Amino acid sequence: MEKVIPERSFEDVFFIKEDGEPGDYGVSPYNRPILEYIRKGLVCIDKPMGPSSHEVVVWVRKVLDVKKTGHTGTLDPRVTGVLPVMIEDATKLVKYMQESDKEYIALMHLHSNARREDVERVMSKLEGKIYQKPPLKSAVKKRLRVREIKEIELIEMDGRDVLFRVKCEAGTYIRKLCIDIGEILGVGAHMQELRRIRSGIFDESKAYTLHDLLDAYIFWKEEGEERYLRQIIMPMEEVCREMKKVVIKDTAVDAIAHGASLTAKGIHYIEKTIRKGDVLALLTLKNELVAIAKAIVDAEDMLRMKKGVVAETLRVLMERGKYPSYWKGKIREEI
Repeated sequence: MEKVIPERSFEDVFFIKEDGEPGDYGVSPYNRPILEYIRKGLVCIDKPMGPSSHEVVVWVRKVLDVKKTGHTGTLDPRVTGVLPVMIEDATKLVKYMQESDKEYIALMHLHSNARREDVERVMSKLEGKIYQKPPLKSAVKKRLRVREIKEIELIEMDGRDVLFRVKCEAGTYIRKLCIDIGEILGVGAHMQELRRIRSGIFDESKAYTLHDLLDAYIFWKEEGEERYLRQIIMPMEEVCREMKKVVIKDTAVDAIAHGASLTAKGIHYIEKTIRKGDVLALLTLKNELVAIAKAIVDAEDMLRMKKGVVAETLRVLMERGKYPSYWKGKIREEI
């Protein structure tokens, strides 16, 4: 199984509060039975030009015969590229994916001639915090907002056509960015084509077409072959790959699943870089996502504390009853 915890040496990343080995409960995310694997999964769709993001999400729902799906950032009908779609239980994580950075390749058309060095100079000035008001065609409220351009790079320029790459904060309007570049140059410009090449940790290498998904589903349904479906669908734990993590005891899992906060007694391992206020992924020893939580103390304090709450639960992902209810009755102190 591909690990969700970081690739570096375990001791370099985590404080060991108490050693532990996986018990008899739960199952590693990549080894879940196929129906549960789908229900707790996500698929990265390479959205084609034409349909809206909502239509793509509905098609995924129909292909997989599930009740609920959700996307993690709207793409206009004419925009192509990476569209992560969360399935059933994983839709609870949509909020955390929507806030992640995005990366695009854009084709901008200038309305008059301009020198390459001038275009590059203007683009470099737009790196950092910028003010944007959503374009008239957008569905959101037209109010001034601040967004950050993390990187912008001119790839190629052919006459008045400019191909560039931009890495930006979620909610940045590339169409408006093109207009702003044209206005600063004094020649005018508009966005001609746009492709999203990355959404959070998911890039084009993880994206599949709707036809790929349908073929994989048919292989499973008609021939019992799960391999292709498991290749296309990823466990929801992948969303947490870049989140800071706390590995908790089996005895604490069901309490968290019931909405309890995490106490110091429920911890096995703590990521060293955790600071008060950080959003955390609470994982079992088998790397199952139990909940999203908010740290109320630093990692060093979590390690030092013998009792008391260390993180408040924000969103529960683990179903109740999957792990024993050690927290009930006389043995409540064990968690």
